[in-house]
Amino acid sequence: MANKKILVVPGDGIGKEVTAVGKLVLDAIAQKYHHQFSYDTALIGHVAIDVTGTPLPDESLAKMKQSDAVLFGAVGHPKYDNDPTAKVRPEQGLLKMRKELGLYANIRPIKLFDELLDASSIKPEILKGADILFFRELTGDIYFGEKGRKNNGNTAFDIAEYSRYEIERIARKAFDAARTRRKKLCSVDKANVIETSRLWREVVQQVALDYPDVTVEHQFVDATAMLLIKEPTRFDVVVTANLFGDILTDEASQIAGSMGMLASASIGDGTGVYEPIHGSAHDITGKGVANPLASILSVALMLDISFGLTTESNAVIAAVDAVLKAGYRTRDIANSSTQSANIVGTEQMGQLVLEYLK
Repeated sequence: MANKKILVVPGDGIGKEVTAVGKLVLDAIAQKYHHQFSYDTALIGHVAIDVTGTPLPDESLAKMKQSDAVLFGAVGHPKYDNDPTAKVRPEQGLLKMRKELGLYANIRPIKLFDELLDASSIKPEILKGADILFFRELTGDIYFGEKGRKNNGNTAFDIAEYSRYEIERIARKAFDAARTRRKKLCSVDKANVIETSRLWREVVQQVALDYPDVTVEHQFVDATAMLLIKEPTRFDVVVTANLFGDILTDEASQIAGSMGMLASASIGDGTGVYEPIHGSAHDITGKGVANPLASILSVALMLDISFGLTTESNAVIAAVDAVLKAGYRTRDIANSSTQSANIVGTEQMGQLVLEYLK
């Protein structure tokens, strides 16, 4: 029996709605498989700024460090998006959390459920069989480098910086994963232009010597962006830097049909954080229409990666698949052929997954 402490951090926007469903799935797993999960909550992002004046209060960070895993929602608010001069921003809490917890590896599975072949704008015959595992480095690059303004505020700069150690540790995680899959790894950079990318390619080539059974391909990021849409099935495991990974994985959401289908795990050497990639989506907040499946699939990642509960993780994925096979859709993954009776909201989708799970 597993006995785990889980911190639920809803954050902003639809984060509260989707993490509530994710927690219900955890409860169902605990009951069915005789585990004991205890919960606490914490603030981050805009809601934390409103209450405490800071996007990541010390109390929240302390709770994160004391937990076995974090079920995360989203951060962000249009108030800050439309004010580039804001000194305190929700995203600062997210970056600080990643840095303080040492979450250097962001794992994003891009796996298409066959039932959603027609949910994407990409032709089904191009999509069928796509199954990509992204490893995005998470604590380096311009997100964490020196930044500022000069020339009376008329010039801005963000410095991209990587050390050999940072590249090597994410590369090894990606190579290890490739060994368990199709033994293919694509390393994405911009080594023809950017110095950090030249170091990136050099280090990946060195690490590759320890994995002779894995076929390695190096691609420029612009070519990768094209090939993800043109030929997604060519990819197996992809490893790349923070900025490139942020952009490419959002692009890859079209492979899965919607951002509402994509889960992620941010891991390092301690507490792992599990979250959907869709963001706070304030345009639909409170309407009960957000797709909770990415949060549910993030729970599946948590069960597998942080807790080692592979059977339980597979059960969650199977329940999601069963609901999709039965024809149920949230509006982001519905199409013209979806019966109106089968278009459900956040809570309804969650309850359907729970029924199949039980």
